[in-house]
Amino acid sequence: MRHFVSTVDWTRSELQGILDSAHRLRSAPVSRALEGKTIALLFLNPSLRTRTSFETGIFQMGGHAVVLEPGKGAWGIEFKEGAVMDGEEEEHIAEVARVLSRYTDLIGLRAFPLFQDWEVDREDRVLSALTRYAEVPVVNMETIVHPCQELAFMRTIQDHLGAPDGRKLLVTWTWHPRPLNTAVANSGILMGTRFGMQVTLLIPDEAYHLDPYYLETAKRQAKESGGDFSVTTDLEEGYRDADWVYAKSWGALPLYGRPDEEARLREPFRHFIVDEEKMSLTRGAHFSHCLPLRRNVKATDGVMDSPACVAVDEAENRLHVQKALMLELMGGGS
Repeated sequence: MRHFVSTVDWTRSELQGILDSAHRLRSAPVSRALEGKTIALLFLNPSLRTRTSFETGIFQMGGHAVVLEPGKGAWGIEFKEGAVMDGEEEEHIAEVARVLSRYTDLIGLRAFPLFQDWEVDREDRVLSALTRYAEVPVVNMETIVHPCQELAFMRTIQDHLGAPDGRKLLVTWTWHPRPLNTAVANSGILMGTRFGMQVTLLIPDEAYHLDPYYLETAKRQAKESGGDFSVTTDLEEGYRDADWVYAKSWGALPLYGRPDEEARLREPFRHFIVDEEKMSLTRGAHFSHCLPLRRNVKATDGVMDSPACVAVDEAENRLHVQKALMLELMGGGS
């Protein structure tokens, strides 16, 4: 049994197999390949693309999705080991995971960090608790990384650029009214370096460095794949000659759990918005984003409505890559 919790656990050739399967599935979307199969989707946080693409994907292959929102339409779940359950949660993940494993063939989990203590959140304890007790494969639908988004991201790059090796990928921080999860930024540098790209991480201040684990893993993967990884605070250096611009906002880890202080730090950096002037520095780059995106905050209307923007293509690819992933994990083959 194999989980899909981080692309770090999968080789480039294995990931490429899923991407190739997704390409084929786009041409033949309806089948009975997963007839009789069921996936349980546990959402501790909101979703539009993730929920819709997983539900639609398994339906198109003859299977069924059960969507569960603990604390709303399902009992609240306790994830801590050894917890004295005298609070709001009604059942423990130990029972939840085992019961769902008896009913379903695959379990997906979305559980954002709590934004209180990064040293705790970086351990991804909720996801780890599920994988500890589950008796069927588990898919990470976004925790502190977003591996399904990584697959859609790379499928979109290959659709538009072909082989990614040697191409310059800019992963740029953008301003946002509040500090967000680092998951997509972590995933962007992981996938780019896994596939041999020249990856540049653009941040407004040293405080916006990602967790050392992801920085070091990106460096290692770049060395293994023949790519490169660097970090800069220079806007022109970041955009210059880029083939692909990937934008995301995230909070400063040194001020994690202190949003008021973090807001004062980020306030001067509104100019990190992706606009036409910055895009003109690139090598005719494509622009993408995981969505949702606040227009004229993260990127201008001019960028979003230009032919260079392929954010909706990437969103569509969530459907195709997740179908391929479900086939891989539920025994349908890729």
